Amino acid sequence: MGQEPFVSRPVRLRARAREAKAVERLVQAARSGQGRALVVLGEAGIGKTTLLGHALDVATGFESLRAVGVEFEMDLPFAALHQLCGPLLPRIDRIPGAQREALEAAFGLRSDVAADPFRVGLAVLGLLTESSRDSPVLCVVDDSQWLDSASARVLTFIARRVESMGVAFAFGLRDVPGTDELRGLPTLTVPGLPEGEARALLAAEVMAPLDGAVRERIIAEARGNPLALMELARSAGPAAIAGGFALPDTVAGRIERSFHDRVAALPDDTRRLLVVAAAEPVGDPALLQRACACLGTDIEAAAPAEAAGLLELGARVRFSHPLVRSAVYGAAPLAERRAAHSVLAKATDRQTDPDRRAWHRAQATRGVDEDVAAELEQSAQRAQTRGGLAAAAAFLEKAAALTPDRTRRNERLLSAAQAKHDAGAPDEALNLLAALDADGLDDLQQARSLRLRGRVSFAVQRGNEAPPLLLEAARLLTPFDAGLARETLLEVLWAAAWAGRFGHAEAIVRAAEAVLTSIPLTQPPGAADLLLDGILKLFTRGMAAAVPDIQAAIRAYRRSGELRALPLACRAAWGVWDDDALEALSTRLTATARDSGALAVLPVGLNFQAWLNLHKGRFDKSAACIQEADAVAEATGAPKTKYGAAFLAGWRGDPDQGLRLLDASAREAASRGEATAVTITELATSVLHNGGGRYDAALNAARKAAAQIQISAFGAWALPEVVEAATRLGQTDVAIDAAEELSGRTLPCGTDWALGVEAATRALIADDTAAEDLYREAIERLGRTRIRANLARAHLLYGEWLRRQRRRVDARAQLLTAHEMFSAMGAEAFTARAEGELRATGGFRRPVDAPERSPVRGPGVARPVEPPSDLPAGLTEREVQVLRLAAQGLRNREIGMQLSISSRTVGHHLAHIYDKTGQRTRAGVTKFAMEHGLLP
Repeated sequence: MGQEPFVSRPVRLRARAREAKAVERLVQAARSGQGRALVVLGEAGIGKTTLLGHALDVATGFESLRAVGVEFEMDLPFAALHQLCGPLLPRIDRIPGAQREALEAAFGLRSDVAADPFRVGLAVLGLLTESSRDSPVLCVVDDSQWLDSASARVLTFIARRVESMGVAFAFGLRDVPGTDELRGLPTLTVPGLPEGEARALLAAEVMAPLDGAVRERIIAEARGNPLALMELARSAGPAAIAGGFALPDTVAGRIERSFHDRVAALPDDTRRLLVVAAAEPVGDPALLQRACACLGTDIEAAAPAEAAGLLELGARVRFSHPLVRSAVYGAAPLAERRAAHSVLAKATDRQTDPDRRAWHRAQATRGVDEDVAAELEQSAQRAQTRGGLAAAAAFLEKAAALTPDRTRRNERLLSAAQAKHDAGAPDEALNLLAALDADGLDDLQQARSLRLRGRVSFAVQRGNEAPPLLLEAARLLTPFDAGLARETLLEVLWAAAWAGRFGHAEAIVRAAEAVLTSIPLTQPPGAADLLLDGILKLFTRGMAAAVPDIQAAIRAYRRSGELRALPLACRAAWGVWDDDALEALSTRLTATARDSGALAVLPVGLNFQAWLNLHKGRFDKSAACIQEADAVAEATGAPKTKYGAAFLAGWRGDPDQGLRLLDASAREAASRGEATAVTITELATSVLHNGGGRYDAALNAARKAAAQIQISAFGAWALPEVVEAATRLGQTDVAIDAAEELSGRTLPCGTDWALGVEAATRALIADDTAAEDLYREAIERLGRTRIRANLARAHLLYGEWLRRQRRRVDARAQLLTAHEMFSAMGAEAFTARAEGELRATGGFRRPVDAPERSPVRGPGVARPVEPPSDLPAGLTEREVQVLRLAAQGLRNREIGMQLSISSRTVGHHLAHIYDKTGQRTRAGVTKFAMEHGLLP
């Protein structure tokens, strides 16, 4: 398949809903034995590859065959056919001899017979017929304009003859001459995106604040082409899209060379005008006219460029192709570029657009100029106020280059590096730090440089390199800025916690405590002061001593609107089991990071939201947060981590796929020296095994995680897993010790989440007299929180206890509740465990249309239909999602694929839906959905 733009496929498909439906119908027809062919026609970058990929995605249960036309293989007969049919060759003995020989000759497997095209076509048709007896077949051929003619003729021949077979053909074709073979097939022409969809797609791609005028230019020049939108944004870079404050990209290529040739043939005045237009990021015709007047060129000089199809002058100045602008600018001599920026600076209004004026002045300046540098610094301050970190970094970097004084230059380089780091460009931040004049750094600048190196190191790899750097920075900062020194010590402790067993964490903590004694305390203490004292007490004196300071800090952070140290506040809320604070703080962290373009911390907020949504039972939202965090990491060049997906996999409970992911996550984390990530995977592994009733393995993993309790908050979360597994194995002493340690962590917190988990855990080791009250307390407390995952487990444990007490009716009620909650979440292993317990009570009946459990899907992102806010007939959110999909004609397996749950779980949901709605058939369910406004 061709190279796809960065934006995730679901985002692009939402912009192509009509076309996506067309390829879905193609696949569905083949599934029912009515083969079809479809040519997806459109210009380069319009979305053909995305639609072909969607066809492959929805063709579950199909044998999928793929080929891509390759330009330099166009003269090689049957090259594309060989790509497509390679997987079918093991079945070649099933077709008649003459056809088999022709096909072997076509593929170069024999030379004693001719590759007769008709017999080759019949041979491939025969192979597809044989394959479709086992499963439907989807043949996808991308870049069909570059098919060799022999393959094109054979594939067209076959595509016209699959009407009564379970075979579908989907061709991606660029609208260029020379592809007449496919013209007679049914065609889906893919147009440019409507303006609204183009805006949505651009917003999804751009990970930084987008200047309004630049957005309008990008949308105008892209003309609805998704790849053009992506390339314009990608080639510009964060600084340019945040305000146009960067030079056009000068990427060379075949297309640009053709544009160079066309531009070179234009008159000199026209070419100079094009350079000015290319250097101006907004496309304002009035500004271009004023600049041309300063240049001594009349705007009419644009006429030859318009006649050549390179430029349009209208309400906006627009190049005919996204690469024309960079080609024009890249081909211009440096003197012409400077002249263009000079006239643009003169033509730009100082009052209404001071930042672009400053940028153009900077690009026109030779050597150093403090006046221009100071003007750029002011622009950077304005950009940061607006939340444009990338634009601020670009201003500061250029200002530093124009600064004659080395001390001021170092100051601007440090500020630029900080902005680069915050904007999610760690490598660029390090490059700017490397450009510092070491001899010109004063002591405070040296401390700030060291701190930033530590922060970049922690962002890129949370191993043992960052804590010593940050600790030394805190020492150096102490005489100059006590508040910043204390904040740096907070970062030391967080970095030490992540390095954990791999990074001498306990020694780092002791050293941080020693540094703190030399830092004067502000009065009254601020949020960072309280949090620092609390976390140090947690590491050195225990939970009871730490909680008052930590909770006071959380309250202070909730009142504060600043981004600084919010990640640490979220971690603190997590550590003291405060779901309300974690919801508020992580939501604010994520929103603030998005608004400000702080891509370095955005994944942190997303991961906190992923963990919280998981415990809320919203596995779909958790997976979406993980996917977005990965997308941001990919966009910024930061490494993607697997521990979030691994944690989710542990709860979803697939023993095969989940364990593979957990093992890979643990190995990756260990290789990077990230002890906390290893602890997370150990915790997730224990959850997975406890859900599946593999208590030996669960206990082994949980005890490894719990051993890190002094340095990792996740160690405390492993204690309930230790107790559950140990009690099932009869290791009472181990369970009692873990329960007591857990109580020491949860009782000081006093939240319903903490006390609910603690009560459910103590119930496991309590005698029969006390156990029931503890289970009821757990359910009551957890029911007052957002935490549905732990609540479902409390129902399950209580139901299991009741069954062992031979109270089958009471047990059934608890187990049914647990089963429904786990099923709705997608916690497959716990669902199966609850089902087994229900069967033991005699209280489980299989829904009529529920097939056997299908393999559990991994931690990919589900895309459920959102339920309405008022749910009819007592339906749960998940039941409404299932009902809507069932009413649209999807089968259990297809519904399961949409929601990332098993077919069997879909059947369970349908059984509940039938009971609650009083319906007994799919037709009745559809009618109910229509009557209650549940269908789109």
